[in-house]
Amino acid sequence: MKKLLLISNSTMAGEKYLGWPRQYISGFLNKYGVKKVTFVPYAGVSLSPDGIAASYNAYTERVKGVFGGLGFQIESVHQADDPVKMVGDAEAIAVGGGNTFHLVAELHRTGLMNAIRKRSEEGVPYLGWSAGSNVACPTLMTTNDMPIIQPKSFQCLHLIPFQINPHYFDANPEGHGGETREQRIEEFLVVNRRMKVAGLREASLLLVEGDKMILEGSRNLRLFEFGKDPVEYPPGSDLGFLI
Repeated sequence: MKKLLLISNSTMAGEKYLGWPRQYISGFLNKYGVKKVTFVPYAGVSLSPDGIAASYNAYTERVKGVFGGLGFQIESVHQADDPVKMVGDAEAIAVGGGNTFHLVAELHRTGLMNAIRKRSEEGVPYLGWSAGSNVACPTLMTTNDMPIIQPKSFQCLHLIPFQINPHYFDANPEGHGGETREQRIEEFLVVNRRMKVAGLREASLLLVEGDKMILEGSRNLRLFEFGKDPVEYPPGSDLGFLI
């Protein structure tokens, strides 16, 4: 049975890092008796004089601070001699947010895309936020990120059969002449007509257990399908029909 916690965003304005979802993260991991979490930091791309490994180190330490405070240990795949083996032995897997293209490129390069998919299908708890939720989808094609690198493939973990657009919002900034997020999703659906897209607003998440899925948090989800008007679902909604 798949066990997934798919979080739209890590931080709300004025809150601590991973502040709003901490109760959900703790409840999810404690439910399955998890003590140690295997972390994937590859979406964390930041300017560092010491290179990308230093940004992974900093990201891992930041996540350790949060998870440690909740009573969980963190180990990171970027520090492993054999990251595939680390994932193969994982009690739970967490994939952090950042740039989805870079994350997907590294997951394919390291062999972790297949390794994580296998472990999740075996029932190992998986949680991700932002880009980490994007990669649970069939592809990365509904990310909001800039393609800073070309992955081997756009194919992702396919732990769920629909697409997520994290950080979804309805409005365009005043004075901005570009397309709205809804218009961008509609463009995707014109080309990918059989796919559904969940506009996952900030401060919301999807909890998946087998063929059950519940929307948690404080904001509605907006569901898009080709040729249909978008539908709003409030927190607490049973969205198992998407699974």
